Amino acid sequence: MEFSKLLQRVTTHYDSQLPFVIYSPSDSDEVLGVFQKDDTLHTTKDFSQSGFVFAPFSQETILMIPYRGSDRYSVKFDPQKIEDGKYKHKPIDTDKTAYLDLVGKTLQVINNKGITKIVTSRKAHYPLASFDISQLINRVFHRYPGAFRYVWFHPSTGIWVGATPEVLLKVNQKEFSTMALAGTQPYVPNKEIKWGSKEIVEQQLVTNDIAEKLQKVTAIVKVSKTKNHRAGSLVHLRTDFTGIFTKGDNYLLTTVKNLHPTPAICGTPRDLARSFIVKEEGYDREFYTGYLGPVDVTTNSAQLFVNLRCMKIANGNAYLYVGGGITSDSIPRKEWEETQHKMQTMLQVIGPMLSH
Repeated sequence: MEFSKLLQRVTTHYDSQLPFVIYSPSDSDEVLGVFQKDDTLHTTKDFSQSGFVFAPFSQETILMIPYRGSDRYSVKFDPQKIEDGKYKHKPIDTDKTAYLDLVGKTLQVINNKGITKIVTSRKAHYPLASFDISQLINRVFHRYPGAFRYVWFHPSTGIWVGATPEVLLKVNQKEFSTMALAGTQPYVPNKEIKWGSKEIVEQQLVTNDIAEKLQKVTAIVKVSKTKNHRAGSLVHLRTDFTGIFTKGDNYLLTTVKNLHPTPAICGTPRDLARSFIVKEEGYDREFYTGYLGPVDVTTNSAQLFVNLRCMKIANGNAYLYVGGGITSDSIPRKEWEETQHKMQTMLQVIGPMLSH
């Protein structure tokens, strides 16, 4: 099947309001698709079935499009044939005051209650002037080849689109890998990347927490040196973990429960940070900062990614989600600017369909 044929299949499936997901691994020209034949809402609690999982931040109900009973395709696409063009659309700032207030309140809690880090976020609403699912797919898969790209649809969730740089967990038999990804600054070509103490401390908090969580499932972990990681128009600090599972049986389920939500998208201590987010953030994150990816029980393998740089499309609107890690060194104005930079990832995807 050619990529154009896959787009036709997506359009037909979407017009029929049938669930599907198409996705592409980072640095790959392969696009994979799973097309469900009815509109049943499938869920999983233990990853005992092969399919593509889609979990919310709360992880209460993990959705799945199972391989069994679905059509699956793998195609190559030629990026030279895909429409591009940088779209100039300024992020809206109508909720700037509210977000600055949230960051201020977060800093008070961090300073007064001994919480080390809380990740705050917000949702921006953009009305669509038009919508073309083929154009949406073309832009997200072409613009961010270094990210895990996906388009998910189920009638009960609407369309979700993302290009995420962050691995939650990759598993192959008993081998695994994950990463700590934190700290953010705009990418400027030919400019030396320098990090402040706030970003370095934040990255170390995430690294230490993940290392501690992994000790619960294995005694064999290798930790890389921290390096720069470019993700589209942004740069992050990244530390890689690789290892072999040595404890327990259901490695995937146990490790995901230990890792999610990581300090990179929630905070630390986790329970205190999560309670603050649920109480004070003021909206339901839904699948933003959840996780997603393929799980294959026949090969004991999985590739799960944190759902960052994403948006939801429903009822003629695009909802873009962005956030950042708040520590005692955070400056509210700079935290706001960071979220504005992060919003560009999805604005460049949806831009041509927005009202001017």
